Amino acid sequence: MKQQTSDWNENSGSHIKIAYAGLALKELILAGLHDNFKIIYNDSIPQLEEYLGNQSILTVPDIILIEVDAEGKYVTLVEDIKKSFLLNGSIIILLSAKEDKSLKKKAMQLKVHDYYSAPFLIDNLRERLNFLVTFKLIKPRLLELSKEVDTTYKMPLGKRIIDLAISGSMLFFLSPLFLLIAIMVKLDSKGPVFYKSKRVGTGYKVFNFYKFRSMRTDADQLLAKLSAENNQYATQTGGNQAAFVKIKNDPRVTKLGMFLRNSSLDELPQLFNILVGDMSVVGNRPLPVYEAEMLTSNEWSMRFLGPAGLTGLWQVSKRGKEDMSERERKKLDNFYAQKYSIWLDLKIIMGTIPALFQKEKV
Repeated sequence: MKQQTSDWNENSGSHIKIAYAGLALKELILAGLHDNFKIIYNDSIPQLEEYLGNQSILTVPDIILIEVDAEGKYVTLVEDIKKSFLLNGSIIILLSAKEDKSLKKKAMQLKVHDYYSAPFLIDNLRERLNFLVTFKLIKPRLLELSKEVDTTYKMPLGKRIIDLAISGSMLFFLSPLFLLIAIMVKLDSKGPVFYKSKRVGTGYKVFNFYKFRSMRTDADQLLAKLSAENNQYATQTGGNQAAFVKIKNDPRVTKLGMFLRNSSLDELPQLFNILVGDMSVVGNRPLPVYEAEMLTSNEWSMRFLGPAGLTGLWQVSKRGKEDMSERERKKLDNFYAQKYSIWLDLKIIMGTIPALFQKEKV
């Protein structure tokens, strides 16, 4: 069967071009995306490969939708796309007609932009495609999103004074504890004392985020596997990719690390982040880049228009509870970004003290 191109309503304002391969979900895609995108349908992966090989810089698709096949041809295709100078900027989404954890794990290893397994809501896929393209066209790298957001957060003077007072005094009085923990971490397991990672905070600003190391040194390499198999939030998204990652009974955590986490002592180095202005004492937790990339839609980007913080509303109200859903956490983050005040901050700080010592298994 030859490639089939959908009708395209130029007046709809959509100029997003999709190259699609597969038959199992074709009718669903046709019904749900036909009116919003220009879609080139291919019955098979080899047919899609032939189509992509005939494209130029002016005709290359914005999105490549691929149904996973039993022979695994999709793996080779994705790898070839990522190596291609012409195609490596395209958004790649994998679709599966059945739920299979091994397929989801493979999708994460391939580092595609998203993965959906049936049954899924076509409206969710349509919204996801629109925003992936929108933000990719603004800037291909999340590190530069901070230059593009419409609203700029300015730290209130009173909040900044409180931050400086708390972080400065705590760093001074807790310096002996810092030294003791550093020695214990060094003796407990091989690796550096501090863990540094890139986090996304206010206005999509990316900064170096510090903690006492509580995990094995190969923790980041194990994340993809554990996210696919043991993510608390994954079961709440109907098989689709979750925005947040929280590992139940995380096997990467060291013996000392478990104590540091349960007592929240591993978070103390973030007082340096507060001192230099990357974060506030109270705010929405800064997210790893892979989580922030999932929260660029209109509904959820609101959380990045408030301050990033050491503690926040969801920590004191839901921290450590098995029934905390991804949507609940997002809503709490959005609420704080819209309603924060000095009095709310003080209430959260007071609520943080008992929350620090509750045993957290998630």
